[in-house]
Amino acid sequence: MTQQQLEKYLWGAATALRGTIDAGDYKQYIFPLLFFKRICDVYDEEFEKAMAESDGDMEYAAFAEHHHFQVPEGAHWNDVRETTVNIGVALQEAMRTIEKANPDTLYGIFGDASWTNKNRLSDETLTNLVEHYSQHKLSLSNVADDKLGNAYEYLIKKFADDSGHTAAEFYTNRTVVKLMTMIMNPQPGESVYDPTCGSGGLLLNCALHLKDEGMEYRTLKLYGQEINLLTSAIARMNMFMHGIEEFSIVRGDTLANPAFLENDELKKFNVILANPPYSIKAWDQKAFTNDPYGRNIWGVPPQGCADYAFQQHIQKSLNNKNGRSISLWPHGVLFRDSEAAMRKKMIEEDLVECVIGLGPNLFYNSPMEACLLITKTNKSKDRKGKVLIINALKEVKQEKNIAYLEQKHIDKIYKTYREFKDVDGFAKVVTVNEILGNKGSLNIAQYISNVDSSGGQLSLDEALSTWNSQSDKLKQSMNELFQILN
Repeated sequence: MTQQQLEKYLWGAATALRGTIDAGDYKQYIFPLLFFKRICDVYDEEFEKAMAESDGDMEYAAFAEHHHFQVPEGAHWNDVRETTVNIGVALQEAMRTIEKANPDTLYGIFGDASWTNKNRLSDETLTNLVEHYSQHKLSLSNVADDKLGNAYEYLIKKFADDSGHTAAEFYTNRTVVKLMTMIMNPQPGESVYDPTCGSGGLLLNCALHLKDEGMEYRTLKLYGQEINLLTSAIARMNMFMHGIEEFSIVRGDTLANPAFLENDELKKFNVILANPPYSIKAWDQKAFTNDPYGRNIWGVPPQGCADYAFQQHIQKSLNNKNGRSISLWPHGVLFRDSEAAMRKKMIEEDLVECVIGLGPNLFYNSPMEACLLITKTNKSKDRKGKVLIINALKEVKQEKNIAYLEQKHIDKIYKTYREFKDVDGFAKVVTVNEILGNKGSLNIAQYISNVDSSGGQLSLDEALSTWNSQSDKLKQSMNELFQILN
């Protein structure tokens, strides 16, 4: 199958669910079913290979060392396919049996979908789904890891497009992911962490980036935490589908119960990439005030917005020698008054290396403009005491209700970050002292004009950002005037 045929075949299963369940729920059935089929087909392929090696010794072919994953007797895809009644029960039992047979790698990976609810999924619907996927073998020789991985990513995007507002929970715009990965430039052997990993796209792309560069990607150590059970399962499946087996993705609440600890402290990582949930109100601010891991290094964020709780968690989890982070945020983290004291401390410690303002519509179902905040625990000598501000608001391609970065946009932003120097109307190197003189505001409009010289109109966010900046300058001028009059 070509890549296009494979994608059409995989997406075809979703059409069998139309009208029976909501589009937002497709993923909890389609992904586990697809993964179940892949595991069984690869097991069969490995079995046949071992049989050929041993002149038909079935006992030898069943040895665990010949297989990626164990598929116990009675839990194979074909066993489910032969079932004619209560297919949901057969599916659920087969998946649980496989999880138990592979406790170190597959525990809980099939999620908690209700396969036995016949009001949602009749035997007829499940038969159609199973028969649809039975049309083709998803063995490694038929469908290589990278091809199936790409198709899996395609499905994630399709489900995101179909499910509307729930998409942001598990999907980050892939063109932004590519830019973030290029900037972080993970190296073989390094540890990479995403504290709110969704479907694992940021982590996965670090490995694929190295692979594309012809470097050893299998030595990269990938760690992720995700609060949603289904989404964390999708992330783990996503890794396996791409042929990546050295990773640790844990389900849990990063702020309340961080998963990765060493000697009762937060584990330290070389690289952190994150797209945290923004401005969440339902978090335990009181516990963060007395955080046992000392994450309140700059202060305690307001109850109505946990953004700087995540940012402090990120900073506290970085390796002191060469730790670097990139996180995707709404522009508000750069200038909101309620977080000014924390932001100021972050800047005073000379942790911020670069701020990149991105264009609108890069978040799902939101016209909000995003920004990238890049921090380093140990800046290079030529960048100490300085912050690069990049205004890439117009480096974006708009299409219907979603936007993305074209390759030329990614190249321009990346080149500017690497060169770390002024570019007229696009980038400016600002000293830490200058930022502190502006009350610790990283508002891009204060350093680079957002006014469109071509005569175009400003977006609402751009206008608000510019207005905030001009208000600050006016206030400063008035205070100076009053001092002179006094």
